[in-house]
Amino acid sequence: MNETHQKLIAIGSNILTSARNELYVSMRFLDIALSKLKYEMNLSSLYVGTDGEKILFNPRYLIQRYLSDHILVNRVYLHMILHCLFRHPFRQGERDEEYWNLACDIAVESMIDALPYKSVKLVVSDLRNEWYEKLHKELKVLSAEGIYEVLQKQQLTLQQFGKLQLEFWVDDHVFWEHKKDDDNQQQDSQDNQNDNQNDQQQEQQEQQRRQQLEQQWQEISEKMQTNLETFSQEAGEETGDLLQNLQIENRERYDYRAFLQKFVTYKEDIQVDDDSYDYIFYTYGLQLYGNMPLIEALEYKEVKKIEELVIAIDTSESCEGDTVKQFLEQTYAILMQNESFFHKFHIRILQCDVKILEDKKITSQQELQVYMDNFTLKGNGGTDFRPVFSYVEELIAQKTFQNLKGLLYFTDGWGTFPKRRPPYETAFLFLDDGTYNEREVPPWAMKVIFGKEDLQIKERKE
Repeated sequence: MNETHQKLIAIGSNILTSARNELYVSMRFLDIALSKLKYEMNLSSLYVGTDGEKILFNPRYLIQRYLSDHILVNRVYLHMILHCLFRHPFRQGERDEEYWNLACDIAVESMIDALPYKSVKLVVSDLRNEWYEKLHKELKVLSAEGIYEVLQKQQLTLQQFGKLQLEFWVDDHVFWEHKKDDDNQQQDSQDNQNDNQNDQQQEQQEQQRRQQLEQQWQEISEKMQTNLETFSQEAGEETGDLLQNLQIENRERYDYRAFLQKFVTYKEDIQVDDDSYDYIFYTYGLQLYGNMPLIEALEYKEVKKIEELVIAIDTSESCEGDTVKQFLEQTYAILMQNESFFHKFHIRILQCDVKILEDKKITSQQELQVYMDNFTLKGNGGTDFRPVFSYVEELIAQKTFQNLKGLLYFTDGWGTFPKRRPPYETAFLFLDDGTYNEREVPPWAMKVIFGKEDLQIKERKE
């Protein structure tokens, strides 16, 4: 490494260190996050960016920004820290890359623009104010996921999209995790088999590294949230948007498939129990007598599956039809898995607002499929949860249900709850569409908030 490179590395590192120190003096609650990222010169980019582990910088870019206004460097440093705190570099998934990058930039810039600290304060442009106002009409909190959904619906022209990119662009996202391009995957053949194996190993190692980084940033984010809520309450009040975004991002997330396991029944089912006998004696009998195993497999096996369940769907005016259908489609996709049900089961799907509008009894997968193929949403009135619980209580009294495990109530949360606890598990399910309206449920019920990504059904490998 020549002397010029060493000087450039030193200058770039000093500029970043100065920005970090100024941010720390202004915002002590960022202490752990600010000390997390290392610095590394990287000339593959003309700008500056982070991969969650390091800040990779082009020194010439940092020097230009610093000479123009040192606050610009403070903001780009904080911009990258916030990307990491909200795990943006690891969350693209199957989203459109350009829209996701823009949504993430708008989200963190809106938080920075709302901060009262001189170290990052700049005049907010009219275009930014216009878009903040537009987004707040649809979103209570400007999260990247919510902004992405809004941008997708906007049908922006290339000129409008480019203008937004220029307005909110701060750092280079080239070091982030990107969606894989299937067209670029190598073809399996004898000649490149070893290369493919090496690539797969490197890919697995990189994936593990990113998972570890994401976990580390989640822990930092949760500690920072706790700090703002307790020890630094005054700072938490000053950074309302930031704290509220942290609370949303760090909420407990659920695997919907795993969550449904809370409503299963443990009993015998007709199927071969492969674990109930010794394979040695079984195969020895086949070898000795031709087609007669010494020990037969048991025809019954104790398993956990869904036997009885009630799914209530709030069809009130405040629940959007598309959202309700999405929830039901995802639930249907999970329940249609062969291992979800016993051979005999009983599910009731209730549509309701202030009263019961439809009661559909499902006893087979074929009936469930027919119901979904012909599903229509009914209602559009107010919301009262009590009629559903009274109706289910009547069904239990009539012995319609023998062993009801629980009730799943998909709703927006605005309505009248029953005062006493029913004799079965109850979960009120909310789909967080980015508006993040805080819902309260009775202490005896489970409150579960799903993001759209939590409801996505992943392809299962056979």
